[in-house]
Amino acid sequence: MIAAMPNGSTHAAPGRPGLGPEDFALVRAVQAGDPEAFERFVARFGPMIMAFGLRMCGNRADAEDVFQETLLKVFTRLADLDDPGALRTWFWRVVSNECLMSRRGPRDPGRTVAFDELFPLSAERGEAPELPDAAAVDPERAVLAAELRERLEEAIRHLPPDYRIILLLRDFEQLSTEEVAEVLGISVANAKVRLHRARLALRRTLQTGDGEGA
Repeated sequence: MIAAMPNGSTHAAPGRPGLGPEDFALVRAVQAGDPEAFERFVARFGPMIMAFGLRMCGNRADAEDVFQETLLKVFTRLADLDDPGALRTWFWRVVSNECLMSRRGPRDPGRTVAFDELFPLSAERGEAPELPDAAAVDPERAVLAAELRERLEEAIRHLPPDYRIILLLRDFEQLSTEEVAEVLGISVANAKVRLHRARLALRRTLQTGDGEGA
């Protein structure tokens, strides 16, 4: 069973995007063209992108596509983020859009970007940038028993995409309902209804053990 999340607060929980001054300083450094800042940004947010992509997409190949495409979008658009305080919702909007796009068919091969374009310093040093290890990016695995965790994530994977993404944003990433509505581009009322239905569908699936029941 998913624990109840804080209500209404727009402050990020520890370890979440938009936490505090250190994140704002990091964004400003990226925007200022600090050659090492983007790699620090990836170290800070990359594990969250990969963990979310794995849950939303259900397989590592799509999650890696989401990881790469999200970093590309962030790298090219972060300069346009005027208010670092908006990082939290802006970040999750990019990730969510990429996850939903990954389910609509193969990527355009012309959109493929070499990692050395995203990590120029690593390329110069002859280092191979590493994707976050799926086993190391999910601290919740240490909290719940492996069998229960697998049941929960399997049930989530069988939810319709609209239910799955709102459940992940609200109950896993701990965004407020207002933030979720902003990320998904829907009204707060619509977000509440969709979240309620998603939780009911998840509960029903867990109770019946029928993944197709969602």
